[in-house]
This record gives sequence, C-alpha cells and structure tokens, in this order.
Amino acid sequence: MTTSPDRIEIRPIGAGDRAAWLPLWRGYQAFYKVDLAEAVTDCTWQRLNDPAEPVDGALAWRDGEAVGLVHHIRHRSAWTIGDYCYLQDLFVADVARGAGIGRRLITHVYEAAKAAGCSRVHWLTHETNTDAMLLYDRIAERSGFVQYRKIL
Repeated sequence: MTTSPDRIEIRPIGAGDRAAWLPLWRGYQAFYKVDLAEAVTDCTWQRLNDPAEPVDGALAWRDGEAVGLVHHIRHRSAWTIGDYCYLQDLFVADVARGAGIGRRLITHVYEAAKAAGCSRVHWLTHETNTDAMLLYDRIAERSGFVQYRKIL
C-alpha cells in the first residue's frame, strides 16, 4: 500500500506518545529478532523524554496513527569539533512501507543534527536488510568500515 507523503507528519516524540511509540518499538525489536527487557524499554523511554540526555526521537504520523519511529544520539568525536549524530533505530510499520516514511524520518534526523551543530549523521544496518539499503544507498554514503563488538 502506498500513501501520499502529504498525509505524513513527522514530529518529535513527546511525553504523551508512549502508547503510540511502544508498538513501533516492539515491532522494531521483532524485525531484528530481539526481545529487550522491560527495564531497557522504560529507560529508553525516559531518555527520549529527558532534555538533558543526548537521545532524541521522532514519530511519523499518518491519519492520527503513529506508523514510524526514529531514535538518534548525539556524541562527541575526536575527529571533529562538532558532535556526530548516530541514527540508532529506524522502523516503519508494515502497513506504511513504501510511502517514503523512512526517508522522511532520516531527513528529520539530518535536520535535527544540523540544527544541533553536528558534523555527521551515521548509522548501521544488518547486512540482510537489503530493502532498507536500497534507500540508504541513495541518501548516504557507505563508509567501508566493518563493525566489531564485544558484549560486556
């Protein structure tokens, strides 16, 4: 199903948006086959709503229903004076895919990062997320770096 982008509104997450945000947050976890503890979800929600935190987010709304989410985190870099912005989570509900919502959410992050004086927006995706990479390859550059991690 494709909808007109004119019917989509992107706005920052507010304290009263938890009931709209939670199904999308759970949908994102299901997409990546993870199940985060409720304490993590509660902490994430608190961070999203604390102006002292470097974590921000937005929801995409269509006809009064939240259909997409994005979370982003500002962080320092040893390579620039301005912060970087890490686009950590991006999710669009199945019923709303193909309507340009992912692009609009990423554009929202670009604009927020620029307004905050960030010098770069960056993100990761899983190598199997080929549908999303079709969009990402059009609106950003691949860094060529490979991520390594160790769970502590």
